[in-house]
Amino acid sequence: MRFTRYAIATTAVLGLAALLAGLSPVDAQVVVGQKPPAFSLSDSKGGTRSLDSFSGQLVVLEWVNPDCPFVKKHYGSGNMQKLQKAYTTRGVAWLTINSSAPGKQGHLQPATAEAFVKDTSASPTALLLDPEGNVGRAYGAKTTPHMFVIDASGTLIYNGAIDDTPSADPADVATAKNYVRTALEETLSGRAVSRATTQPYGCSVKY
Repeated sequence: MRFTRYAIATTAVLGLAALLAGLSPVDAQVVVGQKPPAFSLSDSKGGTRSLDSFSGQLVVLEWVNPDCPFVKKHYGSGNMQKLQKAYTTRGVAWLTINSSAPGKQGHLQPATAEAFVKDTSASPTALLLDPEGNVGRAYGAKTTPHMFVIDASGTLIYNGAIDDTPSADPADVATAKNYVRTALEETLSGRAVSRATTQPYGCSVKY
């Protein structure tokens, strides 16, 4: 059978569409240097928080799963809480997001989310609940933790791991290079982020 140019082009388009349809939800990517998606989510206290409400501030997004060993590393060592407290007191908005689906590991409801904050002495601006995973998918959040930093103009300036040591051992926190701290310090001092993209590590987000 001889294919016309139209048939060949149509076949190529259909093939591309099929390929794109087969991509997993977390194949979506936000791009450093561009504005990430706006969102609005319920928080652990029963209120609603939108990204737009933090316009003009530096914003950190932290994906969390309390049952993940890598998350336990950073909370058990106090590392995540120290970062939250250090930067929220300097005017940074820190939004911790839970995208674990109901019935999946680490899923939080308002009461269990509040208990997590209290039990770990965490200091985020808010713990946000994303049980349908819409925000996580929009950002391409892959792991817990997966960290994003958005500058005061609403531009994404960091996407990746919390640090350079992909282990679940709390002892490694002391010697790791913390990418999030570096990105925030550089930005607060008026400099460009020196390493804006890294490979996140941890447990897969339980969509």
